[in-house]
Amino acid sequence: MSSLQPVRGTHDLIGEDRRRFTHVVETARRIVGLYGFDEWATPVFEDTRVFSRSLGDTSDVVSKEMYTFEDRGGESLTLRPEGTAAICRALVTNGLTQSLPQKVFYAGPMFRYERPQKGRYRQFHQIGAELLGAAEPLADAEVIAMGRDVLQGLGIAHDVVLELNTLGDMASRDAWRTALIAYFSERRAELSPDSQARLERNPLRILDSKAAQDRGLLADAPMIADFLTPDARTFWDDLRRTLDVMGVKFRENPRIVRGLDYYGHTAFEFVTERLGAQGTVLAGGRYDGLVAEMGGPATPAIGWAGGIERLSMLLEDIPAEPRPVAVIPMGADAQAAAITVLQAMRGAGVRAETSYRGNMKRRMERANRMNATHAIVIGSDEIARGVVQVKDLDSGQQTEVPMDGVAAFLLSGTPKKA
Repeated sequence: MSSLQPVRGTHDLIGEDRRRFTHVVETARRIVGLYGFDEWATPVFEDTRVFSRSLGDTSDVVSKEMYTFEDRGGESLTLRPEGTAAICRALVTNGLTQSLPQKVFYAGPMFRYERPQKGRYRQFHQIGAELLGAAEPLADAEVIAMGRDVLQGLGIAHDVVLELNTLGDMASRDAWRTALIAYFSERRAELSPDSQARLERNPLRILDSKAAQDRGLLADAPMIADFLTPDARTFWDDLRRTLDVMGVKFRENPRIVRGLDYYGHTAFEFVTERLGAQGTVLAGGRYDGLVAEMGGPATPAIGWAGGIERLSMLLEDIPAEPRPVAVIPMGADAQAAAITVLQAMRGAGVRAETSYRGNMKRRMERANRMNATHAIVIGSDEIARGVVQVKDLDSGQQTEVPMDGVAAFLLSGTPKKA
């Protein structure tokens, strides 16, 4: 059994790793709550069509990375590779498209079969937020500002830059796509094999290529800004103006794209240089056609997701675990009294522990190893008088306290004589 290890691309969350993880989730949960977002939880596996529809059959995630399997009933199921599609499915199947807008927060594991690297795992975790049912630029600005506030709450906003782009409306993208096809078709021989295939199926994805030979062609490729319709330009102007009012700083990056037709208008990424090539820590955009892909009505939507592992790596200061109080009975006859004191302190919200065996010396040594703030010593003399000895393990000061007043004493910090 000792040779068993976590499956490649997975990891255990223990000690500080777990505290960092929890801090990210709890901070995000608190801040999105200020914006009126409620938390949803969807299953970790779905009907495969939920993701093949939402991500597109030509995407790398669907074609190469999804954990898809057939269950005993012959149904094709997939471990969720991302959260947005599942939220949209839940909106439709729970009949909530008649109760819009819906503001949704989620946190949980996602699964993709890809090469593990720094901050990226095959089972990874995300926080995410989706605003479903609002079509105005203000909704986009609010969701982006909320993402910025989460990063500020984590104390990492100074290391992160918001990059912003517009994908325009459908008419804008159709004109842009035509121009991209013409541009890349003339240079087909210079494209990587993957991008040559994308040219036929989805030319916008070429703009996201990481291949060096493709990157060299992007500088002169047509820009969406040259194809924006008047309505799309107004939306883009309103979004940037609203972000300015909200005090959200950004830089425009015309190379941020989303390849599927139901993505439009806003696309954004919060990026950092502290994580090397895996620099995006939180990203999102507008996806007005996805709910309809799930069988619901046309529903405007905007959202983002952030990788908890990557965000955790950026944290500089995390809350320490609360230091416990150690309860030390002296002798078997003090055990019952120690249990009573333990449970009273826990009931009052004080973290309290005891050793299960050992003499006084060993128990005190354990109290020091667990970094206890105080040792509560109970012997037969203390039981007879209804008191305990409370020793401050930092200062060495010892105080006699009524047995039924230990929790109040520790919470107030005020010495009370018996």
